[in-house]
Amino acid sequence: MAKTNFKKNNNNKKKLYIWGTIVFLFLALAIYTYSGVPSLDELENPKPPLASRVFSADGELIGQFFIENRIATDLDSLPPYVIKALVATEDRNFYDHWGVDIPRFFKAMIKNLFSLSLREGASTITQQLAKNLYSLKEGRENPLDKAVRKVREWISAIQIERTFTKNEIAELYLNVSYFGRSAYGIESAAKVYFNKRAKDLTLPEAALFVALLKSSVNYDPVTRYETALQRRNQVMYNMVDVDMLTEDEYNRLKQQPIQLASEKLSHVRSEAPHFLEYIRQQMTTLADKYGYDLYRDGLNIYTTLDLRMQRIANRSAKKHIAEYQTLFDKNWKWDSNKSLLTDLLDKAIKNDARYKTVTSRDAKAKIYNRLKYDVDFVDSVKKIAQTVEVGFVVLDPKTGFIKTLVGGENQNFGRGLNHVTGIRRQPGSSFKPFVYATALENGYTPASTVLNQQFNYNGWSPSNAGNGYSGYETLRWGLANSVNVIAGRLTISDMAPPYQVVKFAQRMGIKSHMDAYPSIALGTVEVTPLEMVSAMGTFINSGVHVDPISIIKIEDRNGVVLDEFVPESVQAISPQTSSIIVDMMTDVINYGTGAGVRRYFQYPAAGKTGTTQKFSDAWFVGVTPTMVAGAWVGFDDHRVKFTNWYGQGGRAALPIWAMFMEGAYKELKLPLKYFTLANGVEMATFCKESMNLGDAKLATDACPETYTDLINSGKAPGYCEIHAGNGGRIIHENKDADSEW
Repeated sequence: MAKTNFKKNNNNKKKLYIWGTIVFLFLALAIYTYSGVPSLDELENPKPPLASRVFSADGELIGQFFIENRIATDLDSLPPYVIKALVATEDRNFYDHWGVDIPRFFKAMIKNLFSLSLREGASTITQQLAKNLYSLKEGRENPLDKAVRKVREWISAIQIERTFTKNEIAELYLNVSYFGRSAYGIESAAKVYFNKRAKDLTLPEAALFVALLKSSVNYDPVTRYETALQRRNQVMYNMVDVDMLTEDEYNRLKQQPIQLASEKLSHVRSEAPHFLEYIRQQMTTLADKYGYDLYRDGLNIYTTLDLRMQRIANRSAKKHIAEYQTLFDKNWKWDSNKSLLTDLLDKAIKNDARYKTVTSRDAKAKIYNRLKYDVDFVDSVKKIAQTVEVGFVVLDPKTGFIKTLVGGENQNFGRGLNHVTGIRRQPGSSFKPFVYATALENGYTPASTVLNQQFNYNGWSPSNAGNGYSGYETLRWGLANSVNVIAGRLTISDMAPPYQVVKFAQRMGIKSHMDAYPSIALGTVEVTPLEMVSAMGTFINSGVHVDPISIIKIEDRNGVVLDEFVPESVQAISPQTSSIIVDMMTDVINYGTGAGVRRYFQYPAAGKTGTTQKFSDAWFVGVTPTMVAGAWVGFDDHRVKFTNWYGQGGRAALPIWAMFMEGAYKELKLPLKYFTLANGVEMATFCKESMNLGDAKLATDACPETYTDLINSGKAPGYCEIHAGNGGRIIHENKDADSEW
């Protein structure tokens, strides 16, 4: 009896140990499982990484910043067949289960036990959402890890069902799922694959996306078209199977091919890559200030870019640079620049990964010598060095808005050097308007005369192009013909002292450091193209400089405004001076160094050409009554230069400006406007026969030649200009006459 009781006690203890072990393991598994389950707050406020989108001023998507290319969309904006195709294929009991479909799970287990090749999934849409949202990822798992992951997935799915409605679950699922080709979310997928909004998807296109949910690799429509087509049709047939689509509709739709927007689907391209990179740089700085993540927070960034103008600028720059590259290649001779090539090769080899990855001196020497005599490598170094580069930018001078930006010859590469914001080069003669503006601010007029003869000022003796010299000439004539000696005489006198030129140029928008030397008259300072264009815009904005701006507004993923931007402005010079300078610069185009504009563009325009020493840099910066734009053309290495006259600003840079303006005004139907003189400035015109001030007569019916007629004739003799802001002084252009009006 005692033995029997002892055995019973032992059996009870064994059962207790077994059940205790089971309970312990279950609790341990539960604790381990729940440790990876998201919190209630995470469930209620899921924040999947979203791409930040950049929009143009006219509402078009310029580009995106993302780690995962994801854009959110509302379920209500999607066609109803998107959800129908999803439910019919992925989870037919979606609207009936509570997150886990138990009958389906056991059916799948039985099928999988007896199938050696095919594996049937049993995860519901909610379970797949849990896996996508909370990193409950599959991988190389042992049976225990797989079981734990599945339990976590179930628990999360149940919690999601308790937190969200079915429609909210479906919407979130479509926004976080991966569709291949770097596209997360159906909105991004629609853009990448079909270049359209998700709301505009057709049924076959929606079915393709549901197919991609099963495997974006196996059903990739680019690399595995036939497989993708079959799977897409299977998705549509699933809709027939559950009475969501008729058989006739299916038979018609399955005949449609998969028509993608492009075969290059690896990334979202931009028509303004350098502008987009400029935005990224600014947003990175702002992110440090405000604490948001450009690549994950799904920001909406609204910019100043006019995409219509950008396309015209891209076309104009591409056409001209292609022509100039051919011209340069014909004229450039490496045999005459052997020392330069030796230096370029040395730098290229030492920066090459093959050279940098080896450590021994002998290995480096072998690689160095091999690359030095490698024809393909040498040719690639030559090609890079002799690539003609371009920077072109358009601004609205009244708002400071950057309307267009072409940052380089390669318009498909946004991370390359931005030749609008990222280079500083001497502007040459395109800087002269700031020197002449200083003289006008000091009381001189366009008809003031300066001796057009060489001088020597402490060893500085500039010369004119073509060594052409004459006697006394007016400031108007000097600017129109870009006469170096006249500009130089301004800075060595009290007409435009260098320190004053620097002061006015800074107020007008030149932020780069400038030394106050007399040679500033010839543009020997170094500036960025953006600074030059922004400063030149001051002249057509009544002397008010407005800082350039590219970002208007930033919103978070929910449309809440985080920040808005307004540019700073300052009255840099007087309205009278600014309007007179513009009037003087019209002569640059009408009969001066910028006359080439008229081969393309017939509307009112003013501007200034610029060419630096030995044809290193070519510039043209010009204005219309509503826009200011500038083009720089040159090379990344200063030692590579245009070889002769074709490197002048009027030839190498001006055509880009002129072709853009012609396209913008005609294609966008911009209104015709004229330059106007500021209050306090009047222009009086005299008959060219009236050479003496005493008997000078204003133009009448008997003497009809007007100032404009004379200018257009290219002669412009015998007229007077009244600058009322200068005490009403009148200066006759052709005579040394000066009297009070």
